[in-house]
Amino acid sequence: MPVEHGFFLAVYAFVRAIPRGRVTTYGAIARRLGVARGARAVGWALRALGRSRRPPVPWHRVVGSGGRISPRDGSGMAEQRRRLLLEGVRFTGGRVDMRRHALPLQPVATRGSAKRSRARRFT
Repeated sequence: MPVEHGFFLAVYAFVRAIPRGRVTTYGAIARRLGVARGARAVGWALRALGRSRRPPVPWHRVVGSGGRISPRDGSGMAEQRRRLLLEGVRFTGGRVDMRRHALPLQPVATRGSAKRSRARRFT
């Protein structure tokens, strides 16, 4: 089992708190965790999830910017869409209807330059 870093654990805790029928983006999670340019790091954390994680992490509630389902190996995109539809999430033009289903997040003040990722601070 790989060593888990604080950032990954923070991502999992955040994603577990997203209610059914709501979604958020990789970038919104990163900003909320204080890593202004850490959207890819959020994706890496979710990609590292194992199926046996307890409690489970509803990874399907995290989408790309604008509500798009991000490409992944195998049938992952179809599986994510299926799970979202089961939760009542609607799609418009192949994207999640973010006006209806986006998790309302309050802006978070960040320190320092927004151009530098601070993902390392969680390791």
